[in-house]
Amino acid sequence: MIKFLIGFVTKRKSENEARSALATLSGVTGIACNLVLFIVKLAVGGLCGSVAITADAFNNLSDCASNAVTITGTRLSVKPDDKEHPFGHGRAEYVAATIVAVSVFVVSLELAKSSVEKILHPEEIKFSLWYVLILLATVLVKLWMALLNSKLYRITDNLTLKGISQDSLNDCIATTGAILSLVLSYVLGVRIIDGIIGLCVSAFVMMSGVSLLKSVISPLLGEPPSKEITDRIEQIICENDIVLGVHDLVIHSYGANKMLASADAEVDAKADIFAIHEVIDAAEKKILNELNIIICIHTDPVDSSDKTTENFKALTEEIIKNYNPNFSFHDLGVAENGGKTNLAFDLIIPFDESLNAEKIKADLKAEFLKKHSEIDLNINVEHPYV
Repeated sequence: MIKFLIGFVTKRKSENEARSALATLSGVTGIACNLVLFIVKLAVGGLCGSVAITADAFNNLSDCASNAVTITGTRLSVKPDDKEHPFGHGRAEYVAATIVAVSVFVVSLELAKSSVEKILHPEEIKFSLWYVLILLATVLVKLWMALLNSKLYRITDNLTLKGISQDSLNDCIATTGAILSLVLSYVLGVRIIDGIIGLCVSAFVMMSGVSLLKSVISPLLGEPPSKEITDRIEQIICENDIVLGVHDLVIHSYGANKMLASADAEVDAKADIFAIHEVIDAAEKKILNELNIIICIHTDPVDSSDKTTENFKALTEEIIKNYNPNFSFHDLGVAENGGKTNLAFDLIIPFDESLNAEKIKADLKAEFLKKHSEIDLNINVEHPYV
């Protein structure tokens, strides 16, 4: 069924059109299913007097709003660039996913409030086997919805769909808890069980809401790109004899289909300027065509025939590797000034390393002075962007 629906809505569509169509499929299917589940659970909850079932019904109603947000957010994200948004509208997906996560969290609070009231003021629960069977059927519907959205997320990488898939699984657990409260209240004759189970379910849903919120806020704040992408970009830039190395690669994401990047390429200072321009221009075009990333490459001329600079480069590499093999450097500059050597470079320290910049500078200066007594060191400490 899922395979048929995906094939039906994506038939004869471009990649962007298919992506939008799949999100719409998720939204429309979700609205229809959740509306039916709301009506069914509200009726069952009212008939048996269970706060857990009634709260679960309104949880499904809020899911209808989340599904509508999915459709709206995805359609906004595929809008073309315009004057007000020159980088496109791709981040609208993240905003939509945030709204979904917040709605999950709010519903959990309402469920907790109702459960506490039920514990303080327990009421008799009316039991019927038909109620249990109907609720079990709703669990199966929600499980199917979770599988559908999980599949759509893997195809589109749309974080909103990931959130809805997780929310559907949460609903399965919430409804299972409601069924347990109905059965145990009847079997054991303890009225507060309904409120206790409702409170446990609300705590679980609340934790899931917080987890979802973290997962969608992270890309909004800015995440590092995958190693596969950065390695491929560096490989493309360096696949010629003119470029000697790449550093300061920075990638900004404006949604799934819009990424901008910049990088510094070390080039042979003796190469012809037109030849340098040709290879850099070719690299920028290849990165755009292959990875769909718009990149601006800055060139740093390096004179590899300068023996003094090459000697200091080898010395710097030796000292830094001995100090910490996880550190690296770039933009090495050497200048003679009044009998002293001015040595400057950027020191790259990974984020997972403990950082005391002044101590590191002092330690490295001491190591350099052991090797070269007449040296003036200028170190700029920074973290990698990728």
